[in-house]
Amino acid sequence: MALGSDPNPLHGRDPGFKATDIAAIHAIAQAAVDVELFTIPLYMTSLYSIQGMHQITSQGNDFYKGRLWPGPAPTANPRTANEKAFNIIFSVFIQEMLHLQLASNIATAIGLTPTYTGPALQNKNHGWICYGPTLTVIPYIIDLQDTKEHKDVVVNLGPVSEDQLKLFLAIEEPEKVAKDYIDPDKIGKYFPKVPFANWAPKQPLPMFGTIGWMYQCYKDYLDIEYSDGSTLWEALYGAGQKKGAQQNDLFNNFVAGGHPMREFMGFESTVALTYPDIAKQQIIQMMNAITDQGEGATLKFRLMQARALNLLQAVAPSYQSSRPALESDYPSFSDTGKLEDSADAKARYENDKLDHYERFQLVNAMLSEIVTWPHWLASHGAWKAEDLQTPDYPGPGPYHLPTTQQTADALNALAQAPGEANYTLLSHASIGAIAGVTTVLDNYWNAEKQAKQTVLFPMPSMGGSGDRMAICWAVFGRAPDLALGLAPPAKDTLFHACQSLDFNGQGTNDCANIAIFHTCKGSNNCRAQGGCGFVQTFEGGGAPSNCSTQVRADTMLAVRTFGGCNPFADGPYSAPSDNKCGSFGGCAVPISAYQLYPKSGHMQLFDYVRESDGSWKSVEIDGAQIDFAKGMAVHAVAYEAYAKVMQHRGKTVPANPAPPNTLRLAFPPST
Repeated sequence: MALGSDPNPLHGRDPGFKATDIAAIHAIAQAAVDVELFTIPLYMTSLYSIQGMHQITSQGNDFYKGRLWPGPAPTANPRTANEKAFNIIFSVFIQEMLHLQLASNIATAIGLTPTYTGPALQNKNHGWICYGPTLTVIPYIIDLQDTKEHKDVVVNLGPVSEDQLKLFLAIEEPEKVAKDYIDPDKIGKYFPKVPFANWAPKQPLPMFGTIGWMYQCYKDYLDIEYSDGSTLWEALYGAGQKKGAQQNDLFNNFVAGGHPMREFMGFESTVALTYPDIAKQQIIQMMNAITDQGEGATLKFRLMQARALNLLQAVAPSYQSSRPALESDYPSFSDTGKLEDSADAKARYENDKLDHYERFQLVNAMLSEIVTWPHWLASHGAWKAEDLQTPDYPGPGPYHLPTTQQTADALNALAQAPGEANYTLLSHASIGAIAGVTTVLDNYWNAEKQAKQTVLFPMPSMGGSGDRMAICWAVFGRAPDLALGLAPPAKDTLFHACQSLDFNGQGTNDCANIAIFHTCKGSNNCRAQGGCGFVQTFEGGGAPSNCSTQVRADTMLAVRTFGGCNPFADGPYSAPSDNKCGSFGGCAVPISAYQLYPKSGHMQLFDYVRESDGSWKSVEIDGAQIDFAKGMAVHAVAYEAYAKVMQHRGKTVPANPAPPNTLRLAFPPST
């Protein structure tokens, strides 16, 4: 029986409830964004608990030939249980990002500007309060204490394990399974009917029981008709158009050379707000994509007959990814820069035929063969140089990179330091990388802010989050503690991006302040904080009010080719740690000791002047530029820029920076 089959439950409603109904559907829209966001750090943390190594490669680039870094990656030819499990969970993780995009685009289409840093999941310092060793609530969905099967399951970060997979299966449960698992005397708390009885704005939403039921309620509210002939959809559609309904697309966008094909040919991933009937159809189709990919049922057919036969059912073809598109959009390269079979296409296309519930069942079936970092560290012991290189590793080579022994020593030093200081540091690094996503998303889906200054998706922060989580697992065998949060940086303070680059304390060797760690130029909030080698051109003068990002048509090409930031155009560029303002100067802070420039160019230098109100102003130094070339070490170029700025001030600094510290030796180059 189709949902919503009661006699006209959504028709002939008193129009006096319209404001309440708008508030209810906006609350569901934010809940949908929160639920999709909730899964991303959770799944990503377990994903990178799988033991494995990866190479850093790009087209035509042999910088890191023979080098390996801790952390698994998608595999085009998975052979081991670890490789297969990583591919499967990776495919789920990517689709959760798709679901977050879909939920966000639906929200703005009905007049809500969603938030990604709200109190349902995070505190004001970006600590994730929705995970913890005593927590049992999947936000908005279910308290696992109300179930017969999952009373021992907690909503916490952890390695791939029996308990963690129980949690993942509980999140992705189809309706029939969930109803069988809930205590009979608690079932009344779940699966509410629309419109919600006795609900008022600003009250908590009822618990939905499953993610699929949440979307069913979402869709049912869209269908409400009032006794005066008006509809809720008309009001929502008008509100969306009035606010601008910011629509963003990372999956079905087209950028020649960078993202040349739609990943999902069978449905739209943005809402076309030209005709209201078409927009509504697209929204419902997007909801169907989410629910079919997640738990194997669209909104109209939630009870699948094949479930009783315990058969794995393919996701509808229209909601599956396209293999040629994935191969074209996500090519793979060898460690000498030659084209290889696409690892992303293999991981995603073959697994996208199954829903998330079924994919986690497959991982569960191979659990006894999976080796996680805690297991590996316990049997392997300290890191060795040979762990970090392939058999054909040629040595540091012409780029004078740190040796694999130096990397191993750095990983061991982080692990052997007394106390919890380094674990806290690596946890903070992961928190900062994720905050580099969520804080930017607050602006990315905000039409008003996009109209003032274009905001791009912080693509490098996603890769950077995984890198930093993987290092934490590989050093400590523990998930980063995302609940710690990050204290906000002090106001009106001139921070710096990396070791030996402090414009305030000449000659000091301290690294960047943890509060400004970031993995993407979009989450670099101020001058002197720009990081790695994916440099950015600048426009206008040096005053903060003139700091604006110029969007180039080939930005997405840069994401695919150079690892995530703006492409090398005409220049001049903003130097690392000498950038004139926020979002300039590159990506990751602190700067990896292995970070090299993939292209050549020249950079304009800036000095910094204290204003009467305590703030800092960047001032272009006339005629002061430095050149950089392909293969040059980014930190060396940053130090050259720093030395020239200090010389402009009439001060002298050491001829060379201090040797890289353990953190810079442990972190891989930005990807």
